[in-house]
Amino acid sequence: MRIWVDCTAAAHPLVLRPIIERLEGRGHEVMITAREYGQTLGILERLGIPYTAVGSHGGASALGKGRALAGRSGQLARLVWQRRPQLALAHGSVDLAVVSSLFRIPSVQMQDYEFAGWQRQIAFRAARKVLVPDSIPLKRLKRIGAKERKLVRYPGLKEEYYLDGFEPDPAVLEELGIDREKVLVVVRPPPETSEYHAHNDLYGETVRHLAGAGEVQAVVIPRTERQGAEVRAIDAADLIVPERAIDAQSLIAFADLVVSAGGTMNREAVALGTPVFTTFAGRMGGVDEALIADGRLQVLADPADLPLRKRDSPPGVLNPRDPELLVEGVLGAVEGVE
Repeated sequence: MRIWVDCTAAAHPLVLRPIIERLEGRGHEVMITAREYGQTLGILERLGIPYTAVGSHGGASALGKGRALAGRSGQLARLVWQRRPQLALAHGSVDLAVVSSLFRIPSVQMQDYEFAGWQRQIAFRAARKVLVPDSIPLKRLKRIGAKERKLVRYPGLKEEYYLDGFEPDPAVLEELGIDREKVLVVVRPPPETSEYHAHNDLYGETVRHLAGAGEVQAVVIPRTERQGAEVRAIDAADLIVPERAIDAQSLIAFADLVVSAGGTMNREAVALGTPVFTTFAGRMGGVDEALIADGRLQVLADPADLPLRKRDSPPGVLNPRDPELLVEGVLGAVEGVE
């Protein structure tokens, strides 16, 4: 069977990699398309996943997003018509939802945040199956088009599935010139171009606080070139901005603390047992609500409250889960698949 996978954000190659590998291991032919946004292409290359680059992000405005959707969907339609896939898979790609609906290709969407408005509604309504964590309330999913008959609700975090078998590699520390004697903090900026982003300056306050903290090194992993340039402009020796896509999962595993406005990086830290604070300013989703209630994710109110000290727990995945469960959910969208 020919299967089309679309990656539209930096987390998607990580999330979808174990599924792609297992689909190919079963003899399926997988074609991968991707757009450049937040080092998506660089991560695909670092993971050794072949892809075809198509289109780019439309920016923060609704008009820009609409134009990008129309333009990229048109480009994808020509490519997909040539390859004629029989199943489509993405983690929230609206472009894939549009094109798969146009050509009547059964599609599967994964997602673990339910408040992205029209993006989720388009993707979920078009999908035959929707894979979500069981911590997201059913009524929220139904409201945005994921009817119960479509749902494959899996336990735990998506990060626990793609980190199955993961062994942290200390080479990333050498690559970035990390001083192992200092407290290592990993910082992820907010998703400023996302529909669900709500502005606040807590992220900026946090970066400035860390720049002057002393005996602390902070690695800021930007989503955009502008975010990277802003951190470099502070010109602080202990603020590090990687020039290219890095092994962020190993970096988080060895970090003493993570401060992130991004859901995936927060949950990677949880899965890896690294203390983590969220600066997310949008509406909190069901997964993060559950993590906060369990004390595994903390909400940052003031950068001065950050516990800047060395951790005493070893790096590694706390609760790895078998991705085969997700593979079965994906293939469940097509009847008669062996």
